[in-house]
Amino acid sequence: MSLAEAIPQGLQAKIDTIIDNVEPTAWLSEAEKNDYIDKIKKLLKAKNAVMIAHYYVDDELQALAEETGGYVSDSLDMANFGAKHPAETLVVCGVRFMGETAKILSPEKTVIMPTLEAECSLDLGCPIDAFSEFCDQYPDHTVVVYANTSVEVKARADWIVTSSNAIQIIGHLKAQGKKIIWGPDRHLGQYINNKTGADMLLWQGHCVVHDEFKLHELEQLMEKYPDAEVLVHPESPESVIAKADFVGSTKQIIAAGKASEADTLIIATDYGLFYKMSQAVPDKRLIPAPTGGKSATCKSCAHCPWMAMNTLVNLHSTLVNMSNTIQVDEAVRQKALIPLNRMLEFSYEQGILTAGDA
Repeated sequence: MSLAEAIPQGLQAKIDTIIDNVEPTAWLSEAEKNDYIDKIKKLLKAKNAVMIAHYYVDDELQALAEETGGYVSDSLDMANFGAKHPAETLVVCGVRFMGETAKILSPEKTVIMPTLEAECSLDLGCPIDAFSEFCDQYPDHTVVVYANTSVEVKARADWIVTSSNAIQIIGHLKAQGKKIIWGPDRHLGQYINNKTGADMLLWQGHCVVHDEFKLHELEQLMEKYPDAEVLVHPESPESVIAKADFVGSTKQIIAAGKASEADTLIIATDYGLFYKMSQAVPDKRLIPAPTGGKSATCKSCAHCPWMAMNTLVNLHSTLVNMSNTIQVDEAVRQKALIPLNRMLEFSYEQGILTAGDA
């Protein structure tokens, strides 16, 4: 068994334990929610801060970001928005690597998060030392990593990609005769491999949410709603992707939903996206693709447990104390900028959408 398989498998029990020990969000009355929202709005102004929320955090945080002049999108687009915004402090609501990505592009700004304990199974399943050792075994390979990785893994890469430009970039490298090491998501890697036919070695990590989408239950749901269109994120298993009417990134899924003539959409991604989907297609029925049933149970149940750790309560506390600050070593940041800028330059030259596409 290679390191690409052994390391993610060996870490799975640890990742499962972390997920099992995530504390549920404390219940708040509507009056308490409104009180926190009012306090947070005042603090954002007082601290010269802007709120940047990921599509997968809870609806109330996405709404608050929009109401206060912030932004809701995916990791790279969040970081781009923060870099261009005049605020001195970026409040990133998401998981840790998203805060790091914002810091890569905005080293002069303070980047804080509601909690630093919000992790990502893709990040946890691809530790830098083991991944670097794996890469060293294949010195003739070009290292391409997904945006959903730590700053250290990004710094080890030759290219960084998102889910909407990965096929074009891998295709470009294939045309140059390059052999590729891909990390960390095995499903996205397999999807890209199937599309491009590139020579790829795949790190065997996975997203805890997308990995749980189930073929058998999806087929049953499709039978129940025969006129529905199925929109799938490419971090999902190959068997689920095979049933899709459309495969794409979060922003691309929103666009596909708007373009669809179907009244019902079955969506295989984190149901946090339904907040923005409902804005885009208010008259359509949105159904989450199944993650459990007779064939299996689910841990995430279509909502990332770490994304759910972002709350009004800890957001307020972070702003009051200016705590949970993201720190990135400057030498590592500079190394991570190289593959990131390489991706951005290629994408702009090719006219590939890069905003909100991770």
